[in-house]
Amino acid sequence: MERVVITGMGVVSPIGNSLNTFWNNLINGESGISHIDTFDVTDHKSKIAGIIRDFDADAILGKKEARRLDRFSQFALAAAEQAWIDSKLGLESIDTERLGVYVGSGIGGIETFIENIDTLREKGPRRVSPTLVPAMISNAAAAQISIKWQAMGPSMSPVSACAIGNTAIGEAFRLIRSEEVDVMFAGGTEAAITDLSIASFGNATALSTRNDDATKASRPFDENRDGFVMSEGAGILILESLSHALRREAKIYAEVIGYGASSDAHHMVATHPEGKGAHLAMRSALKSAKIAPEEIDVISAHATSTKVGDISETMAIKQLFGKRAYQIPITANKSMLGHMLGAAGGVEAIALAMSLKEGIVPPTINLENPDPLCDLDYVPSIARQAKINTGLSNSFGFGGHNAAIVLKKYE
Repeated sequence: MERVVITGMGVVSPIGNSLNTFWNNLINGESGISHIDTFDVTDHKSKIAGIIRDFDADAILGKKEARRLDRFSQFALAAAEQAWIDSKLGLESIDTERLGVYVGSGIGGIETFIENIDTLREKGPRRVSPTLVPAMISNAAAAQISIKWQAMGPSMSPVSACAIGNTAIGEAFRLIRSEEVDVMFAGGTEAAITDLSIASFGNATALSTRNDDATKASRPFDENRDGFVMSEGAGILILESLSHALRREAKIYAEVIGYGASSDAHHMVATHPEGKGAHLAMRSALKSAKIAPEEIDVISAHATSTKVGDISETMAIKQLFGKRAYQIPITANKSMLGHMLGAAGGVEAIALAMSLKEGIVPPTINLENPDPLCDLDYVPSIARQAKINTGLSNSFGFGGHNAAIVLKKYE
């Protein structure tokens, strides 16, 4: 079996649209949450989100190309371009039949969908865009990446809600490990901050309503958390077989060594109260990596800042790691990023790879009054330098989808 490494990374996020900017803001505890100013939120319960700023799709993709793509595909292409350039791969030097794309989205092109619904109602069916369907379907981002880079290998858009990024990375890892492909684009993308989405999540009482204090609204593991903050963006990684990477003397960020997936089989939106599915996914990821729980040095928690979710994940970690759970630094990137839905896993995998490379664990900001049931080491407020070799990243999604990946520092 092939070993699998990360050789390129690209990110579009509320705290930066480049890898360096993103990483520096993350370790400095900068929040990307702000008041929604892209549509009228007067009547909404939640008026805050992690909005991508300073993103010029026309400049990045060209005006003609940008116009025919939904925002979630724009983000994906921008992040994929960053990752490709970062990897220093060239189409002339690889077998494109062994280049694949596993990039997913939880909601897909909802902005395009809403715009065309309005057009249909106001102007009639003849004015609906003929490109509506190829723009809104959730596999559009994967398809666009495949087309741009002539990737003729396996292409898929996994839909496992907010576990998508880890699902994509994990399944791509399996493909490379089994020697079916050499290189994969893998990750997730999302652009669902719309009037309709905010209304629905808000009415479900899932979102934080700390509207007057946006940067402190996302507060995983804190006693005073009141829901997640919706966010957007994309995180795309280049995964490559080690032999392929070594042949071209590629820069390597980290090695992917394990992947595990499970289902809660419990409820459509609520996590299993005892974290059973989360525990199974983590246990499976460690088994895949052929390592013991004692070898995990850091955990990137899913940690959305919901009452039940944070507690159940804490319980799952305790169940798997026992007493050692209290000795493992745990970070919650969503405290700064908000919940990027289908993009979350990809972006958090990038953060974990950087943590292992640099020996720094990003902080969990806004953890001012810990929930008594969340009593582990969540690296509150300030980033921590640490000797870390192996890390676990969790992603869980609506429907009870759970996916965990294990990354290792590359020596």
